[in-house]
Amino acid sequence: YYADRLNQLPIGVIGIAVGTVLLPEMANRLARGDETGARHAQNRAVEFTLLLSIPCLVAFLLLPDLIMRALFMRGAFTAADAAAAGATLQAYAIGLLPFVLMRSATVTFLSRGDTWTPVKALFFAVLVNVALKVLLYGDHAQVGLAFATSIGGWVNLVLLIWLARRAGLFAFDAEVVRSAMRLAAAGLVLAAVLWLADAPVRALLAGRALQHELALALLAVIGAAVYGAMIMALFGRRWLARFGGGAPPRTP
Repeated sequence: YYADRLNQLPIGVIGIAVGTVLLPEMANRLARGDETGARHAQNRAVEFTLLLSIPCLVAFLLLPDLIMRALFMRGAFTAADAAAAGATLQAYAIGLLPFVLMRSATVTFLSRGDTWTPVKALFFAVLVNVALKVLLYGDHAQVGLAFATSIGGWVNLVLLIWLARRAGLFAFDAEVVRSAMRLAAAGLVLAAVLWLADAPVRALLAGRALQHELALALLAVIGAAVYGAMIMALFGRRWLARFGGGAPPRTP
């Protein structure tokens, strides 16, 4: 439960929020015949979603135990509970990217009035999800259930993209591909820094009051500084500023 609540935070705050804003934007542009503008808006939404989601992915994969200790380990919530919940959060993190991107991918069809195609993709994803849950639960308990959910998310996203591309409704433009590669590089640097800083920070604060909370806060500050610096170095201010600029003018 605790791992799922944390995993749902970026899904709701980033993925669903971006998709909710994107749907009327694309629908309005398509209604005006602005296919180029609609696709531009969708690609920029993918970029923005990745920008905000990658730090969450890195933190959930590298620091799940510390996150659980800092947020919940008190009272009846023991170190063993934190370890179990942390392992579950790692399994959920494997599917974080598809879940935050899924709403933006679904908008491809919803903005055109097609509600059936996303249901078909979801149906096959649910079949894979349930089958993996049955296979994995016996040996891996709740971690197996979370992992199955993550794989189901990847199946759903891949099917949505494949169906959209087959229908000629979606394609990643050159900008989003370049941005994704740079964001991946920024995420790898962030992961390396957090991996190197984790043990020294915990050792520095060991035995102090609120040691886990302080360690998580310090690593969050270090991570934010590193990721922000990488984004500025790889993209610059103009790239960040354009998210408020909308789509390019419609070509005659």
